[in-house]
Amino acid sequence: MFNHIKIKTERPRIEKLLAPYRQDLGEDFQRYRNHVYRTTTYAMHLLGNEEQHEALVETAFVYHDIALWTHKEMAYLEPSAALALRDNAQQQWGLEPQLLQEAIHWHHKITPFDGTNAEVVNACRKADWIDVSYGIIRHGISSRNIRKVRQAFPYLGFYNMLVASTKRNTGSYMLGTARVLRGILKW
Repeated sequence: MFNHIKIKTERPRIEKLLAPYRQDLGEDFQRYRNHVYRTTTYAMHLLGNEEQHEALVETAFVYHDIALWTHKEMAYLEPSAALALRDNAQQQWGLEPQLLQEAIHWHHKITPFDGTNAEVVNACRKADWIDVSYGIIRHGISSRNIRKVRQAFPYLGFYNMLVASTKRNTGSYMLGTARVLRGILKW
């Protein structure tokens, strides 16, 4: 894989797209923002930082988990994708709808995605797995580069907050965990 990871600490598209959801995210705003930046950084690295993918990757990651807050839903893939597709159409961003939907819908897929958009979808999928595993799963990115990304965009308790949200959104850790496992993990 590439030796040095390119870390962009300012991504205007991400900031613009997150802004309307700031109130929904509340105190979790900075935690989610950092997660979006980390996953975007990993995915772009896996895609060779090819500019043609940047707008799609940034958009997909802004929306990929957003329904956890907007819909208070543990099975958040479909409502998150629906929000992205709605905003893409209304705002006329010109992103390919199928690719945007697949990047969001399949980002928790355990096995590789096999389809027309496999390169981008798998980069997004791998990026999220790198982040959710705290870099234990690396998908070819060096642990040194993962540490650099984590230093630039700290976790700030993001995953502890996700665990707490299972109880907050469902009333029970067990019920919330079951909904997560059933609703977002894909083979």
